[in-house]
Amino acid sequence: MNQTALGTGKAQSGGGARRGAQVLERLRTRPPTIWYRGELVRDVTTHPALRGGVNTLAQLYDIQWEHADTTLFDSPTSGRKVARSFMLPKTIEELRSISAAMKVWEDHTHGMMGRVPDYINRAMSGYAAGAPYLSEADPRFGANAVRYHEYLRENDLCLTHTLIPPQANRSVNSARQADPFLAARVKEETDAGIVIRGCRMLATLPISDEIMVFPSTLLKNPEEDAPYAFGFSIPNDTPGLRFICRESVDYGRSHYAHPLGSRFEEMDAVVIFDDVHVPWESVMIYRDVQRCNQAYARTGAVVHMTHQVVVKNIAKTEFMLGLAHLLVDSIAAEGFQHIHEKLAELWVNMETMKAFLRAAEADAQLDEWGVMRPAWNPLDAARNLFPRLYPRMVEIIQQIGASGLVAMPLEEDVRGPLAEDIKRYYQAARADAFDRIPLFRLAWDASMSAFGSRQVLYERFFFGDPVRMAGALVAGHQSQIQEHAERVREFVRQGRDEAFAAATR
Repeated sequence: MNQTALGTGKAQSGGGARRGAQVLERLRTRPPTIWYRGELVRDVTTHPALRGGVNTLAQLYDIQWEHADTTLFDSPTSGRKVARSFMLPKTIEELRSISAAMKVWEDHTHGMMGRVPDYINRAMSGYAAGAPYLSEADPRFGANAVRYHEYLRENDLCLTHTLIPPQANRSVNSARQADPFLAARVKEETDAGIVIRGCRMLATLPISDEIMVFPSTLLKNPEEDAPYAFGFSIPNDTPGLRFICRESVDYGRSHYAHPLGSRFEEMDAVVIFDDVHVPWESVMIYRDVQRCNQAYARTGAVVHMTHQVVVKNIAKTEFMLGLAHLLVDSIAAEGFQHIHEKLAELWVNMETMKAFLRAAEADAQLDEWGVMRPAWNPLDAARNLFPRLYPRMVEIIQQIGASGLVAMPLEEDVRGPLAEDIKRYYQAARADAFDRIPLFRLAWDASMSAFGSRQVLYERFFFGDPVRMAGALVAGHQSQIQEHAERVREFVRQGRDEAFAAATR
């Protein structure tokens, strides 16, 4: 990104919604600094650990053109077709059109890529809408958010993000760690910008164009935590910025062998800031602990992000229900009552997520910035519930598949000299061996492989520590809880008063 151009107050012109080839070309010509197994990745589009997810990412950009009537809209500034996930909706109909657009991508990935680009698109749309809130601290910051949102929209860029400090000493804040620069913090301030040193975790989808360094929401001490309080966006090829990846769950096998891992590895990384220069034109929050803690809620970013997540949860639950049914049908297990119970549980999960989405959109209202914001209560309930539902859904797949999940031959066996044995001994009641095996391998990849295990952990902590989230939910909805408590209190009073009155007659 041309930082100077952003500083002029004008967003760089772009071509609007991209296609897959453009996504790949950008990653080749401006590669993120990604390290994997001790080596710098020269080309993420061809690297065995990353190329599967990169190819799927590129497919998503082609798919948006295949479904342009649903996924794209006319830019309010350039008139070009741009991604609908950048829209600032003014009506409930526009809000619903955004979720319909997001569902197209989620159906393609079956909800197995938790950080497809529209997640951060919705976040940045929230920050742009809430620019007046950012401007209260510094007029430049609100203007930067608006300009950056337009820049992303017109160039259709893909973002990763990072939020939390590294796990080191959880008993103290970032300022009191053994190394005060363990967590990313401001090293110095210059006329041109700020310099960041330290690290953040966890950046999912580092195979992207830029990174949004979100403000932390766990800051408590206005003085000590101020150097850790900031929000900005920079390109992934910025000097001094690098990503250290975990081991890939894409083992370079075929779609037959690893149907999910070979397609949907989005990768997770720790982000290192080695004296990274961030121009003022890219800063949206700076040394403001209170504003960092409130930014998600006040701008509406967290609501729009959660709206996207619930769409993902619907697609993911639909996939797990469909997978469970196919397993049951293939081995003719539909007559067992415990199977009915399991399928019913998956169906209820699916309809629950759909109901949350429908309620959030039906009860949406214009926020203080004039943007149609989904109702928060249903979304908050959904994001607190799904981390409990998903591990159980995986367990159901394991229980239905049972030994069949660990008794599947490899692709080489199916094509090898024992093919006739496999054809005979791996058949199912309603599927021959060569149909049953890929189905059960899919169930294995969804429930038992490294990819499947990562999905469970990811969903458990999607929005953070579930215990902390529960605490935030209770605090945030205290007035509603108290209202119901008062009704119960009044009911108790009625019984008490009636008893006392009877005793004094």
